[in-house]
Amino acid sequence: MHPDVRDGTDKQVLRVIVNGEERRGVVDVRTTLADFLRHDLSLTGTHLGCEHGVCGACTVLLDGTAVRACLMLAVQADGCRIETVEGLGDGDALSPLQEAFHRNHALQCGFCTAGFLMSITGALRDGPVETEQEAREVLSGNICRCTGYAGMIRAVLETSEQVYGAQAAS
Repeated sequence: MHPDVRDGTDKQVLRVIVNGEERRGVVDVRTTLADFLRHDLSLTGTHLGCEHGVCGACTVLLDGTAVRACLMLAVQADGCRIETVEGLGDGDALSPLQEAFHRNHALQCGFCTAGFLMSITGALRDGPVETEQEAREVLSGNICRCTGYAGMIRAVLETSEQVYGAQAAS
């Protein structure tokens, strides 16, 4: 047993790879993945909005799949690879998707942006997004109250074209 975990406690040792770096912690078994990322690892790009899995602001990639970090317990991620918005760019350089968001004015207040970026990143890894309708479907799991989504749709299609060379239809 880990020295920080005593028999009969509600704590568990957690080992994860976050943005390519091995991270460990001792967490209360009731701690959400979002709270672990924000409070234990100081990765505050993962935002908590509704805390019911509806808004998508807390979306991260878990072993490549977009998940709601507010609905998942941190202990469920033990041994997994987690990607957060902090891992998208390369140092000070933005990822192609982040650059497309900037160019297309796809954000305003920014609260929901990290969740959108992670959802879109996961979707683009599965293949190209070639039509406006496909882009809307990718975005449909997240809620933004500021932008109206037009800039985000353009950013998704532009990034898909850049990554896959596909001619995205508007």
